[in-house]
Amino acid sequence: MTRFIFITGGVVSSLGKGLTSAAIGALLQARGFKVRLRKLDPYLNVDPGTMSPYQHGEVYVTDDGAETDLDLGHYERYTGVASRRSDNVTTGQIYTDVIARERRGDYLGATVQVIPHVTDAIKAFIQSDIGDEDFVVCEIGGTVGDIEGLPFLEAIRQVGNELGSERSLFIHLTLVPYIASARELKTKPTQHSVKELQSLGIQPDIVVCRSDREIPASALQKIALFCNVRKGAAIQALDVDTIYAVPRAYHEEGLDGAICRHFGIEAPPPDLSIWDEVVERIRRPDGEVTIGVVGKYTSLLDSYKSLAEALSHGGVANNVRVKVNWLDSEIFEQNGTIQQLENVHGILVPGGFGERGAEGKIAAAKFARERQVPYFGICFGMQMAVIEAARNLAALPKAGSTEFGPCEDPVVGLLTEWMHGNAVERRNVDSEKGGTMRLGAYACDVQPGSRTHEVYGSDRISERHRHRYEVNINYREVLERAGMRFCGLSPDGELPEMVEFPEHPWFIGVQFHPELKSKPFAPHPLFTSFIEAAVQQSRLM
Repeated sequence: MTRFIFITGGVVSSLGKGLTSAAIGALLQARGFKVRLRKLDPYLNVDPGTMSPYQHGEVYVTDDGAETDLDLGHYERYTGVASRRSDNVTTGQIYTDVIARERRGDYLGATVQVIPHVTDAIKAFIQSDIGDEDFVVCEIGGTVGDIEGLPFLEAIRQVGNELGSERSLFIHLTLVPYIASARELKTKPTQHSVKELQSLGIQPDIVVCRSDREIPASALQKIALFCNVRKGAAIQALDVDTIYAVPRAYHEEGLDGAICRHFGIEAPPPDLSIWDEVVERIRRPDGEVTIGVVGKYTSLLDSYKSLAEALSHGGVANNVRVKVNWLDSEIFEQNGTIQQLENVHGILVPGGFGERGAEGKIAAAKFARERQVPYFGICFGMQMAVIEAARNLAALPKAGSTEFGPCEDPVVGLLTEWMHGNAVERRNVDSEKGGTMRLGAYACDVQPGSRTHEVYGSDRISERHRHRYEVNINYREVLERAGMRFCGLSPDGELPEMVEFPEHPWFIGVQFHPELKSKPFAPHPLFTSFIEAAVQQSRLM
C-alpha cells in the first residue's frame, strides 16, 4: 500500500521544500521503506529546458532524457533513487495533455474546465508509474497563494480526500522570521500561511518552521494550537552548516517520528551512520583545495547546483574541503589576463550554450594545459578544450564551433543524427529548441590504458547528456597527432565522448554531465580523481 506525502510551502520562496522533501525521503529510506520523490511545478513552460539558468537555475536531466527541476537532483543525491520522466510535471505539460485530449475528442464534447479535467490530469500524474513504493513524496512548487498553483493544490486536496488520512499526509513548510528591532521570533506569518492553505480545503498534518535561530517550545506550541495540528507536529527546521546535516537535524526534531505516528506505523529508528560520516568529513577535513570554475552563469549559483555538490562530494572522498572560486569567463576576454587562475589547484569549465564567454573558456583551457594545472572540461568545457588544442597544437588557427556561426575548421558541429536505443534521432538547425537535444543516458566505450579507464575501472560506462553540438570525429586524427587522446567514444565509434592529454598531470574533457550522478555517499569517480589531482597540485604550490 503506497502512502502519499504532500509538501507545500508558504510565506516566501526558497525555504527549502526540495531539501525537506529529499531529507524526508532519506529518513524513511533509513527506516527501511522504499521511497519515490516527485515535483509538481506550476509554471506554464513545458519543461525548464528552454528557460534561462538565471530564471530557473540548473536543468536536471534524468536517465530517460527528461529535462527537469533542479530539486530532482536533491532527491537523487539524498536517496540514490534514480528519478524518471514521470517524477516531474509542469502546468505546461498538464495543459498540453488536456488540450491534446480535447482535440482528439476524448472528452466527448464536454466543456473542458480546470475542475475536473485539469485536476484529474494532475491526479493521474501523481498516482501514475508507481510500483511497490511504500511512500511517494510529492513537492508542490511555489508558495500557497500563487494563482498558478491553485489547480495543483485542489488536485492534492482531492487525492487526500479520496485516500484518507491512512494513505495521505500534508506537510506545510513556513518561515518564522526574527524581527531584530523587537528581538522576537514572529509566528504570525506561519499562522496566516496555514490559514490560506485551510481556505483551499487543506489542513496540514505537520507544520515545519524554518528559522535561523532556536524557536522556543512555547512558540511551537502556539503554532500547533493556532494551526490546528497535534502537539509535537509543529517542528522547527534550523539553519545548518551543511545541507547533508538536514536528515539528522530533522530526525532529532522528530519529523520522521511524526510521519510514522500519523500513519500508525511502527518502524525501527533510522540508521543515519552514512550521513554522520559524510557530515564529519565535511566538518573536519584534513586540508583544503581551491577550484576555479570558469562559467557564464556564475551570478546565480543555482545554475551549477549539481556541479557544486559533486565538487563537494569529491572533497568528501579525499577528506578535504573544496573551496570554489566562481569566475565569469567573460572577464578573461575583457582584460586579456587570467591572474585569477594563478593560485587555484584545479580548473573546471562547465557546460553552457552560446558564444558569450566562449573565448574566456578557451583561454582557461590553454592556461591549464600550459601551466600543468588539473583541468576538467564538462560538455561545453570539453568542446572549448578541443578548440584550444586544434588552434594551438594542431595548426588549425581558424578552428571553432558552428554553434557560433560558420567557421573554416568546424571541430565542433551540430549533432544532426544519432542512435537512441534502436531508433535513429534526427535534428537540424530549424528544429525546436525544447527537448531536441541529445538527452539522457548513453553508453560510452572507454579506451583501455587511458586515464579515464583507470578512473572508471570499466570498458563501458553510461552517463547523462544534454547538448546539441558534438566534437567532429573527422578531426580525431589531426588532434591525436597533436597529443590529445580520444579516450571515450560512443559504441558505434562516431561520437567523441571523452578526451585527455596523457602527458598532462590531469586533463580530461567529457561530453556528458557526470555531476548529475554524483552523491555524497557515492562520489562520482571523475570528481574524486579530479580533486585528488588538485590535492597533489596543492602540494607543489
